Amino acid sequence: MSEPVPEGVSQQVLARVVREHAGRLAASLVTLLGDFAAAEDLVQDAVEVALRRWPVEGVPERPDAWLFTVARRRGLDVLRRESNYLAKLARLRWPESAVRNDRLRLIFTCCHPALSRAAQVALTLRVVCGLSTAQIAAAFVVAEATVAQRITRAKRKIAEAGIPYRIPAEEELPQRVSGVLAVIYLLFNEGYLSSTVERAQARDLVDDAEWLAALLVSLMPKEPEVAGLLALIRLHRARGGARFDAQGHLVLLADQDRGLWDRQAIEQATALLMRAARAHHRPGPYQLQAAIVACHAEAETFAATDWAQILVLYDMLLHLAPSPVTRLHRAIALRHVRGPEAALAELNDLGNVLERYPLLHATRAELLRDLGRREEARRADERALELTANPAQQALLEQRLAWD
Repeated sequence: MSEPVPEGVSQQVLARVVREHAGRLAASLVTLLGDFAAAEDLVQDAVEVALRRWPVEGVPERPDAWLFTVARRRGLDVLRRESNYLAKLARLRWPESAVRNDRLRLIFTCCHPALSRAAQVALTLRVVCGLSTAQIAAAFVVAEATVAQRITRAKRKIAEAGIPYRIPAEEELPQRVSGVLAVIYLLFNEGYLSSTVERAQARDLVDDAEWLAALLVSLMPKEPEVAGLLALIRLHRARGGARFDAQGHLVLLADQDRGLWDRQAIEQATALLMRAARAHHRPGPYQLQAAIVACHAEAETFAATDWAQILVLYDMLLHLAPSPVTRLHRAIALRHVRGPEAALAELNDLGNVLERYPLLHATRAELLRDLGRREEARRADERALELTANPAQQALLEQRLAWD
């Protein structure tokens, strides 16, 4: 153990460790126990013990192995009367190297068609990816209690139905893949712009999302949506060097230094997207989102952005996968094609649905300033600031409010 550390610091480290290792730990326990719910309970027990002990004892040198040891010990205590579990737990050893295929098997288990789509995604993000209930609620734009209920019901159904822990056979993949893609997409979103106060972005989550998407491409090379998601992730990552300034403040797309963008990565991701589109002629939501990002990435300046094409792509996306968040992003494109008044009318229709979504209020603030309604704009920015926990977003909004 290292020296004791302040409680706030140790909890931040624990949160990072959980994100990095909870899925791996759960996957290892599921593999050997054959019991999804028991494995997830052991992981949660270990996390709770760490929260109590790390502030006093310090963060261990190998926090992942420490969590595993506590989970194993807890399992021996709780399951001592069940000889089958006892024998399996006694044989458990923490692997020195991560077996990331285990995580993909666990994702497919969570995304079984017997579960609802919302339950699939919530359960996987919680158990496999280590996101908190609050982070998942922010991704779904729903209450934390709703997410908690979905996770509890999903775990119960997996146990009752005896859903196997494995990557499905080839003929079963198509009915599972949409849920898996949704999980990887939301995992990437949480890493790209975090919903927590700990950090503005989480590169480890982005790395995991890209790795899982690439693994899925190798597993399903003829599925264009899989390639579309991988292209989408890589296109976003290609401008990573320009998204934050030296102080860690968020830099909006219009103000980014495009010379810092990775042009080779953009070309490769765009080529991947085009190959998938030409080979299969089955456009889907992830391909369309990647095409939108490609339009931004290929413009030499913000002024040169083909907003009319982006608006068409958003119209196609809304037709295939309608959602309030997509309507919000379409309104941003509409601002550049038809003006702020038309865009504001669209946003006003979303007010009730996305009332707790900070980007809605931040976007309304921009449109209201365009229309000279500065006091309303200020109130919208203040509302956005109330709703976001991301430190980079907070700094940007505080800066805008200071300029008023």
